[in-house]
Amino acid sequence: MPRTDTRHNGWTNYATWRVNLELFDGWETDVPMDGESAREMAHEIIESTTAEGFARYIAFAFLSDVDWQEIADHVNEANDLTADAPEDGPHFLPEDFAP
Repeated sequence: MPRTDTRHNGWTNYATWRVNLELFDGWETDVPMDGESAREMAHEIIESTTAEGFARYIAFAFLSDVDWQEIADHVNEANDLTADAPEDGPHFLPEDFAP
């Protein structure tokens, strides 16, 4: 029987949980985040920390299953921020997230 519940550790799915854990967990900010800025941030991190090729392709494919708004809501809640979208885009520097 196929599995119909795809939740993972309380998150929408494994991809959302894992991306939050690896890229956003413990991230401190004073600027509210929306789902689109979370997605852009993850893409920038991958582009700045990986070489072009198969591994980057797989990483971007994995991101297609992420619930970006769930991550943004979690970051906002963890930093006691409202869920309002930032007016002038995400406030981060990709080099701050290099391994």
